Amino acid sequence: MKVSSRFIKLLLVLGSPLALISWNASAQNWPTSTVTVVVPWPPGGPSDIAARPISKNLTEALGQPFVIDNRAGGGGNIGSAAVAKAAPNGNTLLITSSAPIVINPSLYKNMPFDPLKDLAPITNLLRVPLVLVAHPSVPANNLNELVAYIKKQKESFAYASAGSGTPQHLTGELFKSTLKLDITHIPYKGSAPAISDLLGGHVPIMFDSMIAIMPHIRSGKVKVIAVSSDRRSPLIPNVATFAESGYPSLVSYAWYGFFAPARTPKDIIGKLNAETLKAMKQPEFQKVLADTGSEFVGTSPEAFAEFIKGESAKWSKVVKESGATVD
Repeated sequence: MKVSSRFIKLLLVLGSPLALISWNASAQNWPTSTVTVVVPWPPGGPSDIAARPISKNLTEALGQPFVIDNRAGGGGNIGSAAVAKAAPNGNTLLITSSAPIVINPSLYKNMPFDPLKDLAPITNLLRVPLVLVAHPSVPANNLNELVAYIKKQKESFAYASAGSGTPQHLTGELFKSTLKLDITHIPYKGSAPAISDLLGGHVPIMFDSMIAIMPHIRSGKVKVIAVSSDRRSPLIPNVATFAESGYPSLVSYAWYGFFAPARTPKDIIGKLNAETLKAMKQPEFQKVLADTGSEFVGTSPEAFAEFIKGESAKWSKVVKESGATVD
């Protein structure tokens, strides 16, 4: 039997609202099963540290298990791509550092996903200042003394980072280009081995996140040169910012955010945002903020999306001007 196009159009007009009502109803009931929170980094790092209290509080608030899945590799790309390609039903989420979201797209020739198109921002979780530290043998106690010392060196001067493509690496490149320094990047596979070589005097300086380097600052095993935040950190209030030393463009943070696959229903995103902001005000997460030197940065999905666009433009420019690569 031949069905007229007019009848098909009538079905579409009548059916669409019914489908929408059905979908909205399922969104209101979400979650109805275990939710996987992918962390594309090994256990124990800042993304993981942020994810655990958030997942715990969401489990309690929403009545279903929120389970951490540490899926490391590819500079955060492997786990992040898995979430980007997951069904947009709220059952697979992502908590990650900024690297695979705003840095890797400029560094990798073949990105397995498009962060701006394939992921839906929920909220920022942490914004951690980076610290420039030096081995005690380096004869400098502030930024101007360090710059003068580097410029006097006839042999190559180096800085270490937690790895190519990390915020630590790109902040080092921003430092290098802003101050017009001849320094070489030495990437490590994580903060721990880089810090080990710094403590051993094998590299003279490095950039690292507050949470990773603070124990060595407190013990006096490293010199603190400057902090990359826009104002002094309460954890090291006597340390000047780069801006205070005359370099206002050298502001940098390692930030960590919460995402869902693109096209996840807005009411699921809204529910996640509201419950996450509540979780961020609980004592367990407040301790994470204090330990990492982060301010409270919970925000709306829309504000977080605008922040990400700005960060993408910023780091794309740094990569282009510095010639930084992941090789």
